[in-house]
Amino acid sequence: MSETVLFFKRYPLTPGQKIHIEDGPRKGDWLVIGVDEKKVALRCPVSGTEVSWDRFCYFTEEREAEFPAQNK
Repeated sequence: MSETVLFFKRYPLTPGQKIHIEDGPRKGDWLVIGVDEKKVALRCPVSGTEVSWDRFCYFTEEREAEFPAQNK
């Protein structure tokens, strides 16, 4: 049976990208300065503050799909 399902996929950030986080405690503009499998390092372009957080940026999409998904 087809249902509307939200899909989340970790976004493949790369150093040098400029990102804008729209909401939450990390909202605002950031420059990506480093990425590994578990962490993303960001710099605020205004204050120069550098932070390292667990990876949290996800690309989302909504589409019709089987739910629950069948393992293939």
